[in-house]
Amino acid sequence: MRMNYFKSKLFLKYIWSYLFILLIPLVLMTLFIYQNAVTNLRSEIEQSRLAQLNQTKVIIDGRMKELSEIASRISYDKRLTPYRVHDPIYAGDAIQALDQYKSTSSIIGELYLYLHKDDKIYSSKGLNNFDVFTRNVQFQNWKSEILLQDLNSVQFPTMRPADTVSTPSGMKETMLAYLIPITPNSPNPHGTVMYLIKESELTSLIDSILGKYQGLTYILDNDGHILVDNRQGEALSSTEAKSLFANLSPGIQDRTLNGKAHSIVSVKSENNGWTYVTIMPSAQFFSSVLHVRSFIIMLFIIVMLVGAAIALVLARMQYQPISMLVEFADSKAGAKPSENDAALSRNELDRIRFALQEYSSRIDLQEPFARNHFLSMVLKYGSAQSLTPELQEAFDLQFDRSHHFVMVIGWNEDEQNGHQERQDLMELLAQIEFPELDAQGYGVELSQLDQLGLIISFNLGDKMDEFLRIQQIVEAVRSHMLETFDMIPMIGVGTCYPSPDQLNQSFIEACSAFEMRVSSSHGTVTYFEKLSYTPDHAFWIPNNTLLKLSQSLKQGSYDVAAQMIHSAIHNLKTSELSALLTRCICFDLLNTILKAASELGNHSMMQQVAPSMIYSNSLDELENSLLVLASEICNQVEQDSQKEEESAIDQIVTYIDGHYTDNTLSLETVAFEFGISPSHVSRSFKEKMGLNFIQYIWQKRMEEVMHQLKTTNDPLKDIILKVGYLDTPNFIRKFKKETGYTPGQYRKMHTEGDISGNDLDDQ
Repeated sequence: MRMNYFKSKLFLKYIWSYLFILLIPLVLMTLFIYQNAVTNLRSEIEQSRLAQLNQTKVIIDGRMKELSEIASRISYDKRLTPYRVHDPIYAGDAIQALDQYKSTSSIIGELYLYLHKDDKIYSSKGLNNFDVFTRNVQFQNWKSEILLQDLNSVQFPTMRPADTVSTPSGMKETMLAYLIPITPNSPNPHGTVMYLIKESELTSLIDSILGKYQGLTYILDNDGHILVDNRQGEALSSTEAKSLFANLSPGIQDRTLNGKAHSIVSVKSENNGWTYVTIMPSAQFFSSVLHVRSFIIMLFIIVMLVGAAIALVLARMQYQPISMLVEFADSKAGAKPSENDAALSRNELDRIRFALQEYSSRIDLQEPFARNHFLSMVLKYGSAQSLTPELQEAFDLQFDRSHHFVMVIGWNEDEQNGHQERQDLMELLAQIEFPELDAQGYGVELSQLDQLGLIISFNLGDKMDEFLRIQQIVEAVRSHMLETFDMIPMIGVGTCYPSPDQLNQSFIEACSAFEMRVSSSHGTVTYFEKLSYTPDHAFWIPNNTLLKLSQSLKQGSYDVAAQMIHSAIHNLKTSELSALLTRCICFDLLNTILKAASELGNHSMMQQVAPSMIYSNSLDELENSLLVLASEICNQVEQDSQKEEESAIDQIVTYIDGHYTDNTLSLETVAFEFGISPSHVSRSFKEKMGLNFIQYIWQKRMEEVMHQLKTTNDPLKDIILKVGYLDTPNFIRKFKKETGYTPGQYRKMHTEGDISGNDLDDQ
């Protein structure tokens, strides 16, 4: 790929557009996959925590049930009745029984039996006065008075929150006190069983719930008080915990704590009303998918690289035809602009659009001349059917009607008020329609300034007379010209033909009718079909045939001339005339040809007539000889016409070279200066010079401006006005497009060059 592609803003836009087409769904898909992975992982973690909490709840509920059953057995054990525990003989059995009950559960740190209103308390290690007990076993947050009160008044199994307990050995441990009244479920219990449970016995059950994640785990009693907790990382203040647990419902939910999102999983026991809670920061779920994120990033980069390569290929495929169009437009636009040209700041589409607008302007300017040139060729050669449908549509021409003929319209020179009126007349007749007559016409500029051609096509009804319809159309044209220009023209009308390919014959007939008109007065209309001829005998060649032959030779139309000669000879062949009379009639054809040659200035044609032609007994030989003469005359007409055109163009070029500084100089003024139609000047000028009229004048003005910039210090505006250009900004823009420099830059560059050259000469 050529690196200058990357200098193109349009090419980069194509690349970015394809990348955006790739990036938008790719980013959305990546975010969806990543978010889905995080959500699934979070759901799995939360469900796992929920399952572990349920498992912990089941285990603790089972242990609490064991303790309740032990308390129930104690209440019915005869060894632990109030009578026997107070009896010194059986007191030892009571202590032994308590020790046995203690050993049945691994979570019991110590077991105490207290009978209401008693001053003693019993344990697996013996009995103590209550005062001695409170001195040996001290709770940090449970005063002895409240302890005694709770032992005497508790009605339901009650778990005290974890508290620091001082033992007789002086050690301090964090333990929970579980009070169960006995007999269980009795409205009037007679005592209380108190279990001391090490906090670690419960926390060991919830340690594994968090696993490797940060968070907190709580066990709450039925009043929402924290029994035990386990934390990894952050902690909640008492106020936040109280606010959180006040309205906590079982299940999985999201809360914002300390300004951070947290996931909260909780379950509640139906047996004792305890709640098991796990609190984890939600942000750590994202860090848990690092391997997924790494894989997604790697996949994203790979897809991006592949997508960038594909985008590059697609952008090049998309840009290549545009680049070719730009190169084509630049190659047709003249000199290549400099790098600092403001046009380069536009992208290629703008440059193509600008070029198309410029070409469209040129086409619009040249279209009337091209259209007129084609119609002139139709009048000369009758090749209307060779026009492609695309060209017909471009020129807005239609030859789809059933009948066709040509009119030649002329006027006296004193009726013309200048070239503007002729131009207006041409615009009027360029395309004319008569819907009521089902006819339309196309105007054609002829080489003579005082004549115009008009091609008419129309449809004829079944019962309508052809010549009557032609007269109606001619009258409609005359009326239209009279209404618009107050002009009654002189008109020659050719014969009507069914095919547009025969329009060349109708044109020659119209020219003949125009030349043979009875008078030159206003409004004269001459129909070729009605030209007066009264031969004494029907076997003489009709005057209109001879007129058509003469006119075709003057026009240089060999096809029509050959057709007239062949038609006349064919009629002679089919007639039963004597050889002498036939030879006399043939002299009419020969005289017509020689007379036309003489009128065209070819006076040597008589010497080319061989005696065998006059005395030939074969009509075929005579026909061939006449065709040779006609061919020579037509070729001579073509050569003379070409020489006249070249001579006229040479004169026009000389005229332009002397008047190009005139701002009123135009194609029309030059055409009327030399008495030639503008379309004829435009076509001939382009054929000879290789440039059209406007381009040639621009070139002359450019050369003069460049010369003035190099040799004078006159202001730029004055120089531009001197060469006949009135639009200074437009001239500067076109100058820069041609040379790559502004006029000021061009003058400075050549001035510096002259100075450098002078310095070298001085040295």
